[in-house]
Amino acid sequence: MRTTLASVLLLACATSAAQALDSHGAAVVVSPVASATQTASGQPITLPQKNVQVLVSTYEIAPGAKLPVHKHPFPRYAYVQAGTLEVTNVETGKSTTYGPGDFVVEMIGQWHRGANVGTDDVKLLVIDQVEEGTQNTILQQ
Repeated sequence: MRTTLASVLLLACATSAAQALDSHGAAVVVSPVASATQTASGQPITLPQKNVQVLVSTYEIAPGAKLPVHKHPFPRYAYVQAGTLEVTNVETGKSTTYGPGDFVVEMIGQWHRGANVGTDDVKLLVIDQVEEGTQNTILQQ
């Protein structure tokens, strides 16, 4: 039974908006949020090569707040729950604006900054994949 349920759920995840059944016959709705093979700046996504650790955090960024210029040595993903976030690649000058429901695959090893350009708090769910025991944010000096 568990193998069958797992197969159904995997099949459901492969479609754009699918419905499956849990073990009690209740509906389980699977709605994919994003699928990506590249970062926001077009780089291929590469994972840490050893001792991968997943870190999950929430961020709240007040209206008008600007994050310092920084970069990430490892993959970072952010789901925008609320607000309007502008991310600027300071190396290219390109800016992208994200809003509720957007999924951000952050650039790796490129200097960038974020800013809340809206009137509401930006709320993010952030997922990092790092080598165990390391940080994923390096501030520009």
